[in-house]
Amino acid sequence: MAPRILTLANQKGGVGKTTTAINLATALAAIGERVLIVDLDPQGNASTGLGISRTDREVSAYDVLVGEASVPQAAIMTSVPNVAIVPSTMDLLGVELTIAGHADRAFKLRNAFKQLDELRINDQPVSYILIDCPPSLNLLTVNSLVAADAVLVPLQCEFFALEGLSQLLQTIEQIRSTLNPRLSIQGVVMTMFDKRNNLSEQVLHDVRSEMGDLVYDTVIPRNVRLSEAPSYGKPALLYDLKCAGSQAYLRLATEVIRRERRLNAA
Repeated sequence: MAPRILTLANQKGGVGKTTTAINLATALAAIGERVLIVDLDPQGNASTGLGISRTDREVSAYDVLVGEASVPQAAIMTSVPNVAIVPSTMDLLGVELTIAGHADRAFKLRNAFKQLDELRINDQPVSYILIDCPPSLNLLTVNSLVAADAVLVPLQCEFFALEGLSQLLQTIEQIRSTLNPRLSIQGVVMTMFDKRNNLSEQVLHDVRSEMGDLVYDTVIPRNVRLSEAPSYGKPALLYDLKCAGSQAYLRLATEVIRRERRLNAA
């Protein structure tokens, strides 16, 4: 069976995209899924946060997008059981110039995923692919949306949250109507929630009023351990399983799986 491909997208930076990609992948792996992360952000924070040093990124997402390597050739096993990653390098900054003139420029990643059969994690096929996008609606993000089955949107509990969301929703709708009719929204996850802050509660209420059931029940709290974990090259779930942030991501993974089953049954 083909893996489910989820894109984590938001054109705003600092909303918890990479933290969510790393910890959701780890939580999914902990409940038996085999997960590939594709790091499409030139900053490479997902790669660093999983302990992949710059010197180990000889083959990267850039090579996959320009057709010089396959996904199985670029994928590296991480220290997290059942999680592999296609790492990012700064080369991705130049990928738009390289592929801009190609007729299939928006389909590079989708085409690369056609060669996934050779990739095995513990002798089993990959069951989930999570794509960590850059904080912009550029050609990298378009490639990830064209390749994906569904979008997971991390949204920070801050004043302008809904403003940024409407722009992303327009882009998703454009992609669905022109390039990828199967694209759906898996859900919106509220991040950096601070229960001591009235604004966080108000934003959560507003987003739930606007987006309804698309907003996950699980809310990711603002949590020091979540922020510390990447500097140790580990997901928070391996750094401190008992912290509030790790427990929230375990609940989110359960919710994602439940929605996936519902979507597949529909």
